[in-house]
Order: sequence, then C-alpha cells, then structure tokens
Amino acid sequence: MAHGGEVVRYRTFAELAPPGTVTAETIETARRAAEESKVAQAIIKKQKDTGLWGGNLLGTSPSAAQGIKDIGTIPQYRRLVQLGVPTGNRAFKLADRLLFRLLSRDDDPALLHEYQKGAKGDEGYTIWARNLIREGATTALAEAGQVEDPRVRGAAHRVASEVSEFLRSPLADKPFVRSGAVTILNPEARPPTWYCVAMVASMPNLQRERAGFRDRLVHYLSSPPPKKAYALAIGKKKVKPAHLMLGDPIEADGKGTPKDLPLALHFIELLARLGGLAQSPSATRVLNRLLRDVDQHGVWSPKGLRSLPKPVNRISYHIFPLDAESKAPEWKQVDVTFRLALIARLAGWTLDYV
Repeated sequence: MAHGGEVVRYRTFAELAPPGTVTAETIETARRAAEESKVAQAIIKKQKDTGLWGGNLLGTSPSAAQGIKDIGTIPQYRRLVQLGVPTGNRAFKLADRLLFRLLSRDDDPALLHEYQKGAKGDEGYTIWARNLIREGATTALAEAGQVEDPRVRGAAHRVASEVSEFLRSPLADKPFVRSGAVTILNPEARPPTWYCVAMVASMPNLQRERAGFRDRLVHYLSSPPPKKAYALAIGKKKVKPAHLMLGDPIEADGKGTPKDLPLALHFIELLARLGGLAQSPSATRVLNRLLRDVDQHGVWSPKGLRSLPKPVNRISYHIFPLDAESKAPEWKQVDVTFRLALIARLAGWTLDYV
C-alpha cells in the first residue's frame, strides 16, 4: 500500500481489505483518484466519439499488416475495468453502444473494422471474424458487470455450448489435420479462447448453471498443450491461432519460473475465479514459486529484480501493470504483490494483514 499508486490503492481497499476496516468514504475517495489517474485518463482521452479506440476492436499492439496503429477498443475497455474506472464513466457509455451492437446479428461490413479488408469476398473468414469479435465484446461487457443483461447471457451461453460440445468430442484429444505440408486445426474444432475463459470466469451464475462445462473446461486447461505448430484455415486464408487455448498456456522452467510472468498471473487468476486452481499442476507450481519470494510483510521481493517483468504475449495487456511507471524501486514489485494477494483471496485462502 505504501508504494502502490491510485489504482492499486483503490483495488486493495475495495477487494482485499477485511470488511469494515475501510470506510465507504475512503473507498470512494480512492475510486475517484483511480478514475482520475494518469494511466486511466491517458486511455480515456484516446477514445473517439464513436466509442472506438485505435480504429480497431481486438488489437493489443500495432500491426502494419492489419493497419492497426494503436491498441484496440476491447483491450482498452477491459483495461479501464481493471483500472477501477466506474462503468458510469462516459468512456464506457460510448463503448457500450458499440459493444452491444457487436452482439447483435447486424451484418454491416463496417462492424468488422480491422477484419473488413480480409473478409471481403470470403464468407468463411467473415463468419469467423464476426464470431471472434462477438466473443470479445461479450467478455468485455461481462467483466464490466453486465452479467445479467439478456444479450450478454445469450451470447455467453452460445459460446459455452459450442466449446462444451468440442470438449466432449474426440476432437479435444486430436484437434489437428494436415492440409498439404501444413498442420491446421480441424475446421470442426471449437477450442476455448482467452476471451471464452475470461468470460466464464466473470460470470458466476453461468458457472453454476453449467457446472459440468466449467469442470470440463478447467480439466482441459490443466492439460499439457500440444507442442506442434499449427495454423487456422479460415475461409481462403491461414491465420495465426493467437487467441486460442489448447490446454495449459503457461511455460515455466523446472523450478516453476514462468517465461511470461504477466500471462501466468492472468491465467492463474482466471483459474482461481473458475474454482480450478488446485487442479492445474503448472499453475500451482508457478504460484508456489512466486510465493516463495514473498517476504514477511507480504511483498513480492525476488532476488536480483532489476525491472518490471515484461509480457511476451500481449493478451495480458489489460491487467498488467496497473500502476503508472515510477522511479521508485518498489514500483516493479507492486503489481505482482497485488495479483498474488488477489489470487489468494479468490482461492479462499486466509490472508494476514500487516
């Protein structure tokens, strides 16, 4: 707390502090400070009146091939949620109009945004892009608390049904086929995406209603992923499987040190929200390794830490880091410390407050 910025301070008060230890007035003051923080305002100011960020929907980094010059709408929306910006903020209201339209069956080509050029004249690619965009929009709205909106629930159940059918099928064990000299995902396969997993993790009622699906999903995500490289055959094109999860996504060495710490923390938190953390050997090993570097005050303090851990996969953009960069040496410890405490609370562990 002493070294955390506005966002970490607010989320600590709101999500980690024992009930009754922080007054409502203190929490509200911290919330306003998080909303007005430099990191949140920098994102809000980039939004257009159309609700868009970056002129695209799903981009987490610039891409010359797709004409993406900045981070897109859905990652920025999800990041504002993580930064503690209230959903009554104008930025959410503008984006909600667009996101709910994306959930509809509106077939306006302009709604494809960065996928519009590739979808032209390619029905298979068009359907794939629309479904991916719709899934991303559903996830963003669910994370923003719109879990009981019938449009969000309907879209979420459609995704859950498709993935559940895949998990029950033989394709879950043998998802690949050959296409010439290339290994591709079977066109009939519908594995979970990062969006799907985050969506289910954000919807406790859906988890209760579809407990069997949740259990199958957790089991699948706890299994080793295939080692072979593959592509997606989408319409007339081959597409990189950037959003798919074919098993456990964590890469770690024998000691449990993850190659991509932000991604590992993101995945471990999702498992904790799904109630499946204990079922994942990889996530448990990495978490235990991280906890060994927590000092007596509960601060993550690994030896030789020189800089903030950097992401390899930008899928964790919206969650890490929460604090704006600081010259204080403690800055590089704050985000990991907060995530570890949050994961512990979500897992039902008893926290000691010092």
